[in-house]
Amino acid sequence: MENTSTRRSGQALLVFGLLVVAANLRASLTGVGPLLDQVQADLGLAPAAAGLLNTLPLLAFGLLSPMVPRLAARWGAERLLGGALVVLTVGIAVRWLPSAVGLFAGTVLIGAGIAVGNVLLPSLIRRDFPAKMGLLTSAYATVMGGVAAVASGVAVPISQSAPGGWYTALGCWIVLAVVSIVLWIPQMRAPQHAAQAIRRSRLPWGSPLAWAVTAFMGLQSLGFYVIVTWLPQVFQDNGVSPAAAGWLLFLFQAVAVLTSLAVPGVLRWAKARDQRALAAVCSAILLVGYAGLFVSPGLALLWSVVLGLGGGACLVLALAFFGMRAQDASSAGALSAMAQSIGYLLAAVGPVIVGLLHTVSSGWRAPIMLMIVAAAAQTVVSFVAGRGTVRASEERPLPERASLRSR
Repeated sequence: MENTSTRRSGQALLVFGLLVVAANLRASLTGVGPLLDQVQADLGLAPAAAGLLNTLPLLAFGLLSPMVPRLAARWGAERLLGGALVVLTVGIAVRWLPSAVGLFAGTVLIGAGIAVGNVLLPSLIRRDFPAKMGLLTSAYATVMGGVAAVASGVAVPISQSAPGGWYTALGCWIVLAVVSIVLWIPQMRAPQHAAQAIRRSRLPWGSPLAWAVTAFMGLQSLGFYVIVTWLPQVFQDNGVSPAAAGWLLFLFQAVAVLTSLAVPGVLRWAKARDQRALAAVCSAILLVGYAGLFVSPGLALLWSVVLGLGGGACLVLALAFFGMRAQDASSAGALSAMAQSIGYLLAAVGPVIVGLLHTVSSGWRAPIMLMIVAAAAQTVVSFVAGRGTVRASEERPLPERASLRSR
């Protein structure tokens, strides 16, 4: 009885720790956009240099993600994630320094810390809660998106009222990062016993299914970062005030968060190994949103809601596919690393390409048409990504550290 109670307490603490970690994976990024004008003015940055503040973390995601499974197999996922939280905290502290060097150096460290968390959370959920992957994936996506939306909304008010202005608005998230470290320490210090071998899986570059999951992840990420970067400008160019455009972007994120809460129920209703229809429908909703924006951009409120409905569901599905398409936690980490590496590199260039198309075409019709094509491609890919199991090749086994909750 005591062992059962201890195990349940350990699992509850793990879930809470994972959710607090998830809360740190976007807030330090989404709070930058609303402050970009102040940052440029105070530091004298050119627009291209200021744009790097949004691009650098995505590049870090893409470049570092493939390394995470190998590091996790050698050091242990819990310890690696704890180290990543420390790097994230240091990055926020460095970015708080009143200088351009501190701003960019801190942003790189933040991107590195988040990259590790992006890959490890799906793997940990697959390992410790295989029967609740849909529910917990939705929960951490909801927490991540909800805190990100709040960060966007409070950035300017904090910069206007707190000492230090925008430096404090960016640096205040260090409190949440420190809390996550404290809550994660028990996972790093839990009694360890050699029980079974953890496979160090190679990234499944040769698997067509893995490439389909990667394409789904990349295309939905491309859509999200294009929307958060350019949607307010699209609305403003069609007669919406800057303030109203900002609230419409908040509405998009809020609807996405609410939608992500509904996905676990739908996943339970759907066939256990087949999410093709659900993924296709959610991708088609995005397609409808972009098509509506192309045909009638004046209906800004409607298209913000529609894009939020499709975007929130597709994010949860993309994250859930890492575990659902994998054989075990090790291959889930490998698939997650591959999909997020390519996906975030695609997301990094997406806003740039859309901006160039807008400049060349002197309007938004060509960029929106590009997003229509991307959403159509995502709909097609979903019919492959929504079913099956990726079989990754293996490397030599490393001793696994069996944790308290697995005993």
